[in-house]
Amino acid sequence: MSRLFDNKKPIFIQVREKIEDQIVNEQLQEGEQAPSTNQLVNFYKINHVTVSKGINQLVDEGILYKKRGIGMFVAKGAKEKLIRKRKDAFVDDYVVPLVLEAGKLGISQNEVFELIKKIKGSDDE
Repeated sequence: MSRLFDNKKPIFIQVREKIEDQIVNEQLQEGEQAPSTNQLVNFYKINHVTVSKGINQLVDEGILYKKRGIGMFVAKGAKEKLIRKRKDAFVDDYVVPLVLEAGKLGISQNEVFELIKKIKGSDDE
């Protein structure tokens, strides 16, 4: 396995997430051509089927679209869609467990906010 991937989740998901990151970070813009399956296979040195599975999920979600004979392109609204999806996942994966654990430990809402401010290093609202 390529050292660019970890063992914590399937490689096709990590390939999908790398492309999603490029879109969210504006390295890939709406309407711009995304790397081809062959380019990703050669770059990451992984199986074609693995890459295709990750790419096809992005197509199914409307993040990428195919132009027959030309390649894959970033769909209009892809960045906003991804940010919305990630915000929802953030709440489920981090905020809910944080709130539940804080409740078990008797940590108040204000204490949680103060801890976040301390870690973040600012008094931003």
